[in-house]
Amino acid sequence: MTEDAPGEDPVGEDARITSLEERIVRAERTEKVRVGASTQAADDGSRLGNRVLAELIGGLVGGALVGWVLDRLFGTSPWLLLVFLGLGIVAAFRNIIRLSTKRPGE
Repeated sequence: MTEDAPGEDPVGEDARITSLEERIVRAERTEKVRVGASTQAADDGSRLGNRVLAELIGGLVGGALVGWVLDRLFGTSPWLLLVFLGLGIVAAFRNIIRLSTKRPGE
């Protein structure tokens, strides 16, 4: 009857198990490097949101600045400011649409 009972666990650490655990840790680390996974990466949604915000603000500010400078240079009061502000808005929304319609993996 005692011969069929399972054996007791070894008292000390088994060198094979320690070696196996070390190899698993090394393999996981190597796989992370191969795949390109970083330990702390920003969420894709927040990155896209920040990019959209930057495109929108950049288009508005850039168009308004260029229009204002050209208005001062040529003395055409608000007209070039309005034209370039409109062009900045159109360019910003075009970039936002292009960003949001990208296929994954592109």
